[in-house]
Amino acid sequence: MFVKLRLLTAGESHGPALIVIVEGIPSGLFLTPEDINRDLKRRQQGYGRGLRMRKIESDSVKFLSGVRHGVTIGSPIAMLIENRDFENWRLSMSPEPLDEFVPSEKLRSFFVPRPGHADLAGSVKYLTKDIRPILERASARETAARVAAGAIAKKLLAELGVQITSHVVAIGDVSINLDASQLPLTEIKERADSSELRCLDREAETAMKQLIDKAASEGETLGGIFEVIADGVPIGLGSHVHWDRKLDGRLAQAVMSIPAIKGVEIGKAFELARKFGSQVHDPFLTPNPDASDWGFFPRASNNAGGLEGGITNGERIVVRGAMKPISTLRNPLPSVDLRNLQPARAHVERSDVCAVPAAAIVAEAMVALVLADAVLEKFGGDSMTELKVNINRFRELIRKWMVAEGNENSAPKA
Repeated sequence: MFVKLRLLTAGESHGPALIVIVEGIPSGLFLTPEDINRDLKRRQQGYGRGLRMRKIESDSVKFLSGVRHGVTIGSPIAMLIENRDFENWRLSMSPEPLDEFVPSEKLRSFFVPRPGHADLAGSVKYLTKDIRPILERASARETAARVAAGAIAKKLLAELGVQITSHVVAIGDVSINLDASQLPLTEIKERADSSELRCLDREAETAMKQLIDKAASEGETLGGIFEVIADGVPIGLGSHVHWDRKLDGRLAQAVMSIPAIKGVEIGKAFELARKFGSQVHDPFLTPNPDASDWGFFPRASNNAGGLEGGITNGERIVVRGAMKPISTLRNPLPSVDLRNLQPARAHVERSDVCAVPAAAIVAEAMVALVLADAVLEKFGGDSMTELKVNINRFRELIRKWMVAEGNENSAPKA
């Protein structure tokens, strides 16, 4: 999925720590732990979160390499996020061999898969009847590592004038009653960050909380829909030439990779599928070679979500993700015990009731990583200085191309 960046995460949900390695970030980017910790904290917030997120875990990052005196140096950036809850799991998650037999209950092994989780498919894939190893890596705890990596990408993009935020569109069957496309990004961010559910509609937020409370009292869980928005994205990122370089496909894959995400749309895709073409496509307005941003060819609307033909078109990027309800239920569903294949009730693990706001923060990170990779792919540069020079040069080339007379097929000389 990535062309210029490389991302590797390691670690288990209840293991000693999460490790993150990001390669491909240019030198000269100012970066501190607080740049990362800010988003790690945002990921842990949200109405409907469980005990671990609210009390046990308080994530912070430690740089192990790639940063010197608060500035990136061009080498791989390695980060460590400790799992503070590991003390309670030291025996069951120890990497050391066991010296003696330990009962499965002390090892916190379990053998009854949860419908909707990776439990069964993972157990069959790796031929283990103890599902604990599957849960530990399939857990959404891994997304803390992605948020850390995404925070670096967001810092890089911010240096180039690209801003990213998210908000919750729906929880269960309760949806907001406003169109965020009409709001400035700064207002969306402020209103979302001040809401426990990242919801821009206060009336809808009240109804969402009531629905979450009802689900909690009944041992249920809830999913929903979130939206990630990016402003200031350069025109021309991605490609129409090869299927695997189309940026909308790369964004969809990145968001779909988040645990419990079952659907992704760019712009208003599912709504537009029910309309005629004249109601869907975004008409051009008068071109503006003197645009201060990337809006050289402004539109009357942005139904396409900032992407056409797999390429950014200078408009706001809009990506939505649909999250299913969390698989762990306090009133568990029927399942099967893998030890004897007899009917049983699914395993119950500590869990959230609703994590849609947290998923939105993870999606911000994934969108930022894809956009940062696309920027580096097109403009290159081993340092932030070189990258900025290349981007500014491209902006000027667009201006010269727009005002050039005649039917020229080649780009103007610099």
